[in-house]
Amino acid sequence: MILDGLLQFNAAGGDVPTTGSQVSTNSIDLGLLGIPLSAQGGGARDIGIGDDPAMKLLVLVTVAFTGGTSLQVNVQGAPDNGSGVAGAFVIMVSGPVVVEANLIAGTRLLDIDFPRPAPAQPLPRFIQLGYVTVGTHTGGLQRIQAYIVLDRHDLPEQANAILGGYPAGVNVAN
Repeated sequence: MILDGLLQFNAAGGDVPTTGSQVSTNSIDLGLLGIPLSAQGGGARDIGIGDDPAMKLLVLVTVAFTGGTSLQVNVQGAPDNGSGVAGAFVIMVSGPVVVEANLIAGTRLLDIDFPRPAPAQPLPRFIQLGYVTVGTHTGGLQRIQAYIVLDRHDLPEQANAILGGYPAGVNVAN
């Protein structure tokens, strides 16, 4: 898995969602120099929606959360930088609501192929993540790292951090 700084949603150290709705530190600009935006959004790079392999999202907790109730991550896209001239950010897809007890280091919050634009949404040039938190996450130490990647390391780890393919208690006959 290669992490590209130009496809990173957060600043160094990670995003720190606390309470309510927030957005990722970075918006990713898919624009191409010299190609003007059309009324339909245009001018954006093709990041491989429908290709094989498709670009993927990697959103993970790097420092555990405390004090809140839950967190949900949304992928948002807009034809401009969010100024609303060409169109505001629209939610393209929403991840699951993850309860506080599961917001520990290493938790993957949104392992999906990069989504298509929502119905009737113009082709997004700018992409960002939205964080919806319930309760107040305290301490200011919680962190999320998020990237668009070509391939994720998806083999699950066992409780002792050793890579494995089966959960505890599964016996395979040889």
